[in-house]
Amino acid sequence: MLQNQSVIPDIKVIIAASKDKAIKAVDNERTLMYWYIGQRIFEEEQEGKDRADYGTYLIKFLSQQLQPEYGSGFSVRQLERYRQFYRMFPIASALRTQLSWTQYKFLLAIDNQYKREFYVAESVKNNWTSRQLERQINSSLYERLLMSNDKESVLAVAKNEKLPSDAKEIIKDPMYLEFLGLKREAAYYERDLESAIITHLQDFLLELGNGFSFVARQKRIHIDGDEFFTDLVFYNRILQCFVIIEIKTDKLTHQDIGQLQMYVNYYDRIEKLPRENPTIGILLCANKNDGVVKFTLPENEKNIVASKYKLYLPTEQQLLEAVNIELQNFEQGKESE
Repeated sequence: MLQNQSVIPDIKVIIAASKDKAIKAVDNERTLMYWYIGQRIFEEEQEGKDRADYGTYLIKFLSQQLQPEYGSGFSVRQLERYRQFYRMFPIASALRTQLSWTQYKFLLAIDNQYKREFYVAESVKNNWTSRQLERQINSSLYERLLMSNDKESVLAVAKNEKLPSDAKEIIKDPMYLEFLGLKREAAYYERDLESAIITHLQDFLLELGNGFSFVARQKRIHIDGDEFFTDLVFYNRILQCFVIIEIKTDKLTHQDIGQLQMYVNYYDRIEKLPRENPTIGILLCANKNDGVVKFTLPENEKNIVASKYKLYLPTEQQLLEAVNIELQNFEQGKESE
């Protein structure tokens, strides 16, 4: 009879951790191998740069020589990718060991340097898997952050350039919930949207941003014999506070803001620990009047945020307009320096 019943689970944890480290080590070496191959191809290509077709000839020749022995990883397309890898990430020591080759392949498809650097930083900081990185790129996280009301603060927080000082710096407005898969022609009630969020909770946490974890759904609150139910409760480890989300499928009213303020006050006075920061309330609404929000809340209120949700991604035209505005602002900033 074993003296300690935890020995088997402990050994299994050790085995799993070692396997994971071995897989990551192999992938890191593979990534470095592709980088050095790309570097060598680029250097050879420069030797024959006086020939317009030398680069194309070189890639095809190398593929013919290497693919029969080493397999499909040395096809023309892959060799071109290795060359591109070196050109986009020209410093080997700057390669992130936290990123897999699969993640680097997604990053190679991004032409904009600032956008690419943003996704690298976010992937490392949030420990994104390949699937999570792909989802964030495909759902245009970078462009949507540029479309936020306070994009400079949001991007600064996302890049770890500064710690958030209030809720508006970490809460996206608008939030895009295309991953819920809700059909355009259907009508939705608040409970329908709430259920869809719970079903796709992992994706919703990604959309919320950094540091969020789920706490409760339809949390019951007792106040002098009356019962109330908060839609969703989260906790943010960066801001070190509770985050209450109320869902409104109609246009936001001042009564909705007052109700959320009551929930926030309750959590601050009953649930919050002394070491924790004040509770944040988010009204996730289909439509809002910023003036109503402004005059319903006290001046300088930082802990109640109204954020519009959209069930479908912005059009390409909207994204292009937002990116062009950001580029213009960037160029103007450089000229004024």
